[in-house]
Amino acid sequence: MTASEGASDLRTDVLVVGAGPAGSAAAIWAARAGLDVVLADAAVFPRDKTCGDGLTPRAVAELSRLGLEDWLRARTTSVGLRAHGFGQTLHLRWPGGSLPDWGSAVPRTELDAHLRAAAIAAGARPVDGARAVDVRREGDRVAAVVFRGPDRETYEIACDRLVVADGVRSGLGKVLGRTWHRDTVYGVAGRSYLRSERAADPWISSHLELRGEDGEILSGYGWIFPLGDGEGERSGMVNLGVGTLATAKRPAEVALRPLMAYYAEQRREEFALEGDLQAPTSALLPMGGAVSGVAGPNWVLVGDAAGCVNPLNGEGIDYGLETGRWAAELLAGDSGSYDAAWPALLREHYAESFSIARRLAGLVTVPRLLPALGPAGMRSTWLMTLALRWMGNLVTDEDRDAAARVWRWAGRRSVAVDHRPPFA
Repeated sequence: MTASEGASDLRTDVLVVGAGPAGSAAAIWAARAGLDVVLADAAVFPRDKTCGDGLTPRAVAELSRLGLEDWLRARTTSVGLRAHGFGQTLHLRWPGGSLPDWGSAVPRTELDAHLRAAAIAAGARPVDGARAVDVRREGDRVAAVVFRGPDRETYEIACDRLVVADGVRSGLGKVLGRTWHRDTVYGVAGRSYLRSERAADPWISSHLELRGEDGEILSGYGWIFPLGDGEGERSGMVNLGVGTLATAKRPAEVALRPLMAYYAEQRREEFALEGDLQAPTSALLPMGGAVSGVAGPNWVLVGDAAGCVNPLNGEGIDYGLETGRWAAELLAGDSGSYDAAWPALLREHYAESFSIARRLAGLVTVPRLLPALGPAGMRSTWLMTLALRWMGNLVTDEDRDAAARVWRWAGRRSVAVDHRPPFA
């Protein structure tokens, strides 16, 4: 549905702005709970999104909750991470435990379109091609969201409750008072596609020793994620990208597209890469809950808009799916104010892991630290397996083993000394 097809007359229980994984998940769960839902997006689907396309076991678990496991298994699956760096190559299997022991990778053009279709099938009403630019308030509550269509016309969609899922820049979040705090570590990432004879490789690859054209070690990593050789626009391809970390004091002074091209040339023979980079894009990534103003009396921010991105690997799809589900549960079960409840819920689930992760990620931006510690870490498969679990946030609330207890212990102490805890 577009503005010309009657969107301007809509009123709904729950308006979801943004139809990525977070927004579509929120729409699915809210519709399944019996709420009337409108799912709006600025784009007309299918549309692309700057992303590594990788799905960790944590994301797989959420997609399985949605009933999409069979669809996902028909795409491509991964058994773990092949880590390269400092003269070593380690094969680190997904740890399993309370999470699935497999991952995947699906281009965002396909993943997001499929999730949106699932939301529509659940009963959500779609509105495409109009950008949310403002809100109309009644007192301190949002009564309607103002949209601007492709012909610059504006219209409103009235709502009782609002879910903001419009991505890392979150234009609507800014209108509502969201603030990104760049003194905390953030990511700068670029992504592209290349054809490869290894598109069905069961391992995703990460190069932890990312070097620039002058040979300097950068505070980030490169990745090559196989996308399978079945159906789809990106069949027979890999997602190749690079990401670096930065803070306000230590900004990333990297030209991402030349760095991606250089990285691809370094890996061309080993990964049987063909041709030039396709569809290169880049993005800034607020990470680790480094935003404030994530909720109000009748609205919440979810996924990337709330800074729910892992500071150690740039992963955000799993958090988007999780926060979409939790938001729907909150909105379906409580008609009160969310301005305190939602940040508290996010901190309950993520504060410890995000706090320690962004502290460790901040250390990586310190010059000469990675060259000093990287070689020692890569000599130990046990240590890197543990790092994979921690860095990938593959520790759940249900885990009670020693590694999980250590991670949570470190997180609690990290939060205690944060000058600005996550989501504050």
